[in-house]
Amino acid sequence: MKRLHVHIRARDLEESVRFYSALFGRGPDKREADYAKWLLDDPRANISVSTRGGAPGVDHVGVQVDDSEALHVVADRLKAAEADIVEQSDAACCYARSDKYWARSPEGAVWELFHTFGDSAEYGGDLVPQRNAASETACCAPR
Repeated sequence: MKRLHVHIRARDLEESVRFYSALFGRGPDKREADYAKWLLDDPRANISVSTRGGAPGVDHVGVQVDDSEALHVVADRLKAAEADIVEQSDAACCYARSDKYWARSPEGAVWELFHTFGDSAEYGGDLVPQRNAASETACCAPR
């Protein structure tokens, strides 16, 4: 099963948590000093907010999948379409451990495709210098 992901940069995390908690009718599933995440079933979405990065607004969008096989199926489709896509294995990002791919759409939107398999004590400890189209704006994309 897939879950839509939207990561939003907040100017004021407390204000954003109040807003999204009211919007979704409940508090976040995960909360850190600089980060909050809601795992929603209706609509099926992973909405996260952090104070990391640049100007407030949408940082990136994505698709969260349940297992590695589903992740590779989506990545293979993008590769077949000759998309600019970069793999990131066992990444520490947003207080989670994930295997992921980063891609940029023809319109310039940054997409994160990922399978999360554990927690991390760090927000984004795997920011490795690396050049790719997705790295210009996404919170934990390889740089």
